[in-house]
Amino acid sequence: MSVKILADSASDLPLEFFEENGVTLFPLGVHLEDKEYEDLITIKPSKVYDAIRSGHMPKTSQVSPSLFEEVFTSMAKNNEEGIYIAFSSGLSGTYQTAVMIRDQVKEEYPNLKLEIVDTKCASLGCGLVVMEAAKLANAGASFEAVLEDVKFRSEHMEHLFTVDDLDHLAKGGRLSKASAFMGGLLNIKPLLNMEDGKLVPIEKHRGQKKLLRRIIEVMNERGSELEKQTIGISHADSLEMAQNMKELIQEELKVADVKISDIGAAIGSHTGAGTIAFFFLNELPSK
Repeated sequence: MSVKILADSASDLPLEFFEENGVTLFPLGVHLEDKEYEDLITIKPSKVYDAIRSGHMPKTSQVSPSLFEEVFTSMAKNNEEGIYIAFSSGLSGTYQTAVMIRDQVKEEYPNLKLEIVDTKCASLGCGLVVMEAAKLANAGASFEAVLEDVKFRSEHMEHLFTVDDLDHLAKGGRLSKASAFMGGLLNIKPLLNMEDGKLVPIEKHRGQKKLLRRIIEVMNERGSELEKQTIGISHADSLEMAQNMKELIQEELKVADVKISDIGAAIGSHTGAGTIAFFFLNELPSK
């Protein structure tokens, strides 16, 4: 029996990925205009961005505890072993809730073999970890081999973000050390990364063109053997920019494999439209 891979919608992988690769999906909740939606299933990112542009502030919620309980109990009854690759605990309480429900289920079913990994990754940074885990699991890799790869990639995944509106991120409580970047300076674009699972601004640049050029430089500085990697780009209603950056990355960094995905409704509720993010490893796993 192959290792069961589980992931939440904050990995920003398309729905068909979960269906085609046998990965169990845990959708986060999105609350908008007095209605509740399941991220990736009953709401599209464009609905969130249109709402934000109209002055609405969407809210999000963790994966349903009852869904965790249902899936974990089913796994225990079927003697399945699995790895849940979770969205960063620094940005959501989903990881902690999953651990709590897992431990409750184990009280009744001690045989449950389920590892829950706090990736401290977000969006396609988490998604790239999930993609490789699914590939390994479907190829028949052992539980231990898949888990080792998940932990390694999670630890070494770099995140580079830029957003149109830092105030929106700050209001949603998903930003650390933001004060020095506030103030509404004309055409100042922030560069953010992830530190211990939280979004942190690290630089600011005047003008988008300079910022995007700087992102290429930072990728080259931090990345390891980029030409051997799958590089991730996720975007919030900025497909043309993502495609242009893909071409630039392929040309300047000699990268063949670049994956572009939409930033989903849950993460997009906090970033707003115009966000673009880049994901790559600062060290490659040994073969």
